[in-house]
Amino acid sequence: MSSHEPKHSAGRDGATNVSLMDGVARWFLKSGIQHENGGVARYYRADVKRNRSISTEITGYSAAGMLYLYKLNAHPGCLDAALSAGRFLTRTVWDPEIGLFPFEWDAPAGADKQLAYFFDCGIIVRGLLSLWRATDDAEFLQVAEACGRSMMTAFRAGSAIHPVLTLPAKEPLPWEDRWSRGPGCYQLKAAMAWHELSQATGDAEFQKAYEQVLKQALPNNATFLTEEPDSERVMDRLHAYCYFLEGLMPCISEPACQEAFVRGVRAVERLVNEIGPRFERSDVQAQLLRVQLFGARAGVVPFKYDLARERADRIARFQVHSGEPSIQGGFAFGRLGEEVIPHINPVSTTFCVQALGWWSQFENGQFKPEPADLI
Repeated sequence: MSSHEPKHSAGRDGATNVSLMDGVARWFLKSGIQHENGGVARYYRADVKRNRSISTEITGYSAAGMLYLYKLNAHPGCLDAALSAGRFLTRTVWDPEIGLFPFEWDAPAGADKQLAYFFDCGIIVRGLLSLWRATDDAEFLQVAEACGRSMMTAFRAGSAIHPVLTLPAKEPLPWEDRWSRGPGCYQLKAAMAWHELSQATGDAEFQKAYEQVLKQALPNNATFLTEEPDSERVMDRLHAYCYFLEGLMPCISEPACQEAFVRGVRAVERLVNEIGPRFERSDVQAQLLRVQLFGARAGVVPFKYDLARERADRIARFQVHSGEPSIQGGFAFGRLGEEVIPHINPVSTTFCVQALGWWSQFENGQFKPEPADLI
């Protein structure tokens, strides 16, 4: 089999809203959010009509997202775009001597370019593994495995995971109060990369590393949402907390994980309903629907069909309809009250697309997710 050919034919994930998905595919392919080198910008600022710098994490997310769109038969060009994103990471960004992915690629030389985040590296590894599973191209698995091994040696500090390292020295930065600059339960989603590498390589050390992060995340997740007194900032924390819930998917059959999952989903539902009228993030709504659907399919979360349908409709309304190619078809970051926040975000777009795709499958009785399917 050619490394350019997917193992599964397009359309394997079932029917979805064709015009919505086609609009998203065209945004990824035509908006300029993906550069010619394959890298993807962090987001597009519609207010100043400019992309942010290329982000390695967002490129990893986008590779998986465009591959998902291809499988939905939204647009055949999405496969080439996904492969271009993956090869940008493996051939342009990846430095085997460092063994980790830097935070941003085309930012001016400075602190941010010389940092590596545990979370970002995990997301990139998972994106590369999704490409490997679809194409059998060993290049993606080789780099994913090498980065996964570097993550085990560079970021782990006893029972904790350092969130940020300097490059190339790999010295940990002091922990901060900001959730992204401190250790926490959200890191469990990035640790899914180790779980998937264990499955791909047969190396049990990767699974042990995932379980170490799980062991740390379970007791401290309960306080993650209460550490922020500002209600609007809690919405931002919900985004990170949903990463924890997503990271529980590989162990959802274990009683302690089920208990944390159910309790967490209920907390997110309550806070989204409380805060949403003032500040709402499309990615949080999409993350919540995904974990609700996964939990319902696993038989651990009671499912309320009408509320899920209402959430799916609300997510769809974040899609931007405009004659301007830079924003047409993408999903807005969120709303403040009734005012749309003018950022078109690849991650928000990808999460929303998958949430709506899963919802369509759920309605059609075709929903059989695996944890590795989650973007």
